[in-house]
Amino acid sequence: MSSLSFRSARKFANLDSPFYVLILVCLVAALSYLTDRLGYQLVVRPQMIWPLWPGCAFLVAVLLLAPRKFWPALLVAGLAGFVTYDLQAGLTIRSIALLNLGDTVEILIAALGVSYTFGGMPRLNSVKSLARYSLFAVVLAPIAAASVSASVLGGDYWVAWRVSFFTEALALLALTPAILGWAGAVFTWGQKRRAFHLEAALLVAGLLVLGYITFIASGVGSRPVLLYSLVPFLLWSALRFGVTGTSTSMIVVAFLSIWGAVRGRGPFTGPEPLTNVFSLQLFLLFAAIPFMVLAALAEERKQSEEARKKSEEKFLKAFRASPVAIALTSAKDHRYIEVNDTFERLTGYRREEVIGRTPFDIGLWVEPSQREELTKRLLSEGGVRDREVHYRVKDGSIRIGLTSADLIEIEGEPYVLAVTSDITDRKQAEEALSHASRRLIEAQEKERNRIGRDLHDDIGQRLALLAVGLQQMKQAIPDSAVEVSSRLDELWKQTSEISADVQALSHDLHSSKLEYLGIVAAMRGFCREFGEKQKMEIEFESHDLPSPLPTPEISLSLFRILQEALHNAVKHSGVRHVEVQLWGSPGEIHLTVSDSGAGFNTQAAKEGAGLGLTSMEERLKLVNGELSVESQPQRGTAIHARVPLRSKSDSMRAGG
Repeated sequence: MSSLSFRSARKFANLDSPFYVLILVCLVAALSYLTDRLGYQLVVRPQMIWPLWPGCAFLVAVLLLAPRKFWPALLVAGLAGFVTYDLQAGLTIRSIALLNLGDTVEILIAALGVSYTFGGMPRLNSVKSLARYSLFAVVLAPIAAASVSASVLGGDYWVAWRVSFFTEALALLALTPAILGWAGAVFTWGQKRRAFHLEAALLVAGLLVLGYITFIASGVGSRPVLLYSLVPFLLWSALRFGVTGTSTSMIVVAFLSIWGAVRGRGPFTGPEPLTNVFSLQLFLLFAAIPFMVLAALAEERKQSEEARKKSEEKFLKAFRASPVAIALTSAKDHRYIEVNDTFERLTGYRREEVIGRTPFDIGLWVEPSQREELTKRLLSEGGVRDREVHYRVKDGSIRIGLTSADLIEIEGEPYVLAVTSDITDRKQAEEALSHASRRLIEAQEKERNRIGRDLHDDIGQRLALLAVGLQQMKQAIPDSAVEVSSRLDELWKQTSEISADVQALSHDLHSSKLEYLGIVAAMRGFCREFGEKQKMEIEFESHDLPSPLPTPEISLSLFRILQEALHNAVKHSGVRHVEVQLWGSPGEIHLTVSDSGAGFNTQAAKEGAGLGLTSMEERLKLVNGELSVESQPQRGTAIHARVPLRSKSDSMRAGG
């Protein structure tokens, strides 16, 4: 059964009302009576041997279709139908009791085992599910039934047991799956095409005609070769109509063959009724099993194909609707195999315009170096991650994309799957933000320079003149005015200290040494003055510096980072010794400020309210540099700034 018919049958079975239950119980009782009556028409007389008994198979199907809470009522109704006809047929009370006991055991083992194994009604759409169903319904249940009812048949017990086992097994193998399939097909019948219905009718009609000729028509009983003519029809039913079609076809074959054998016609007639029945049962069993397995394999493959198609449809839908541009190209000649909607939207090229062409044919790549670099990395590493590329869209404008690509294999052929996000707007926003930061830092540096010069040229000079005046006044006071002289000494000392502080503040705001003597002299002088002022030891080292020395923008950025790092060390490290290193490497210049003090949590510091680390990072960004901070509580701190000496063509100069 398909998943749709399975759900439909369950929906039908879950109708819950007293009226429905009453109707269902009466219907099951009537149908059970009729199946019992039909079974008596398929008996070989006078030995009373049943090649196939449909009653229990019918009731198992009814229970599997119904909610479990209805099972007691339905089982009693079905057994009542059996007992009614058994009484009419003249069976003894003992025989009726034993037969119905065997039927009850068989029905419960089959229904409960299958129901628990499948979690409800079975779907025989795979070999595994068919095997699970057969274990309970075709093997265990008939074994139990035959063990109880064999004694009723008389004669040799084991011969009777064998006949009884195959009688029930054949019905449960063919009839029960057919009924389950028919119940589901009722709700999907109208959804099938007319050709499907016509094909099913032709199959059944063909089997009826051929089965009549093989099993019932007079004069053909000595031609068992006609049995092979059924094979094409059974293959047809298995491959086109699945387990339901195969079980239905086997029911047609079984009833025609049994009907012929009961009336002494067809290939299964002879002087030994038991042998004839056993041969007929083996024929039906070995005809049903392989074709049922074949049907299950066909349905399993069909479901696998449908699942694959659905998966491909989902993938294609996700591929087409993805918010990033996706392109599949041949790794050999770079021709486009497939692109998605976002690719069309971003580039302006329709799918029809690019399939079969290369990015170079349509002028998508701006720089040949990008193409060569990406190709080399794909071949050597098998993939490229987050590569910034420039591409030209159909209207001629240049866009910026962030591309990741993988070298994949499809049916033995190499392909490139590239995913690109357009980051033009983001880059423009970053550039605008960086420009604003640069302007802000430039304005800050100008203000610092102005204040520094004012402090040095005006306030500092005036304080110096005041100190000189105080010194001269002291010299003019007679020696007898000791108290006044002492007070003047104190004022002169305070004035000198203020003047020194103003001079140091002026140097912090604007370093003339950096401007006239260079970064090394400026940093060494600042470390010495800062250390003397803060009463701490600052060890400064420099080596392997490039020639020529860094540009003023780089020098000023590194100098400001040194100032910020030393101020942070004074505030937070708790130690009086700091190491500063300035050195160069090919194409880069480095600055490290480290201490062995209290340390801190770097992530918490970045998320906190402090602006020190953020200010340092922003300054370095303006010269394309990077800042790294290594610190742990109680394990010291190391601040490392790295700046490339040759900035990118689109970089902006540092502001101050």
